[in-house]
Amino acid sequence: MALAIKFQDMVDRGEVADYADLARLGYVTRARLTQIMNLLLLAPDVQEAILIVDRVATASLNEHQLRAVARIFDWGEQRRAFAEMTAGTARGC
Repeated sequence: MALAIKFQDMVDRGEVADYADLARLGYVTRARLTQIMNLLLLAPDVQEAILIVDRVATASLNEHQLRAVARIFDWGEQRRAFAEMTAGTARGC
């Protein structure tokens, strides 16, 4: 999540031209960079929970799981899916 935010900031400030430029600099495919950048599609409060709020509940989540949530268009549905995931990790599931 933090990497996606940092990369977007680099694009916004003109440090790199675009995502393709970032992919080249990072020695990753453009598809992989897109996967990372799609985390920015998460609802702002979900992003905040991942980055700041609930380290215990989010510690066992992986990027693949978060990408599945980011594919959900509706932020309300994202929040529900994220809550279900973090509830499962909090219970040790």
